[in-house]
Amino acid sequence: MSVLAIDNLSVAYGGITALDGVSLAVGAGQIVTVIGPNGAGKSTLLNAAMGILPAGGTIRFGDTNLAGMKVAARVQAGMSLVPEKRELFATMSVEDNLRLGFYRHRGAGRRAMLAALEEVFALFPRLRERRRQDAGTLSGGERQMLAMGRALMARPRLLMLDEPSLGLAPLIVRDIFHTITALRKTGVAILLIEQNARAALQVADHAYVLETGRVTFAGDSAALAADPRIVEMYLGKNPG
Repeated sequence: MSVLAIDNLSVAYGGITALDGVSLAVGAGQIVTVIGPNGAGKSTLLNAAMGILPAGGTIRFGDTNLAGMKVAARVQAGMSLVPEKRELFATMSVEDNLRLGFYRHRGAGRRAMLAALEEVFALFPRLRERRRQDAGTLSGGERQMLAMGRALMARPRLLMLDEPSLGLAPLIVRDIFHTITALRKTGVAILLIEQNARAALQVADHAYVLETGRVTFAGDSAALAADPRIVEMYLGKNPG
C-alpha cells in the first residue's frame, strides 16, 4: 500500500483550474519527485495534499481517506510539509524551533524529544553548532536545514519538500540533496517538488512531470532523465 495515494486531484482558484485530474503515489521509503515549469501547479499539489487548499478528487494517507481532515490532523497522522518560504520563528533559537517540531509526540517525554534532537543534529551538524542562535540570523542554507530538521522532529511517515534548493548556493544544494538521499534509509517517504530537475531526478526513485496542472510524463527517474524530451525541456546540457 502506498503511503500517499492521490487520485484525480483537481484544484481551482476563482474559476481558474490550477490542477486537473492529477494522480500520483508515494511508497514507503521512496523518494518521488514532481518537476515542471513555474506556475505548473507543483506547490498547489503539496498544499492540497496537506489540506491547506480545498481540492476535488481523493487523497489517501495509508488506508485513511483524508477527505475533510484538517491540517493539524494530517500532521498528527504523520504528514510533514516544508514550505518554500520555510516559515521559521526568526526570534526563537534553532533548538527551540526544533523542539516545536516535536509537538506531535509531546506526550512521549523529554528523553524521546532529546533523542529526536540528536537524530536531527546527526543529519545536520551545523544546526548543533548554531543551536543557541536565533533562526533569523542563519544563512539561507542553514534555514533550509532547520526547516527540514523541524519537520523531521515530528518523525513523519511522509515528508513533503517544496523547492528545498531555492536560492541556495550549489555546494549547499549538494548537501541538501545528500541529506534527502540519506533520509531514504530511515524509511520516511518523501515527495519532492523541485525546480532543479537534474538534481531531483538523480535522487528520486520515481518522477512526475507537471505542466499547466496536468501530469504529462511519469515513470522511473532514471528513465525520465534519459528521455530526449525531458532532457530537451528540463535538463539541457550536463554542466559536468
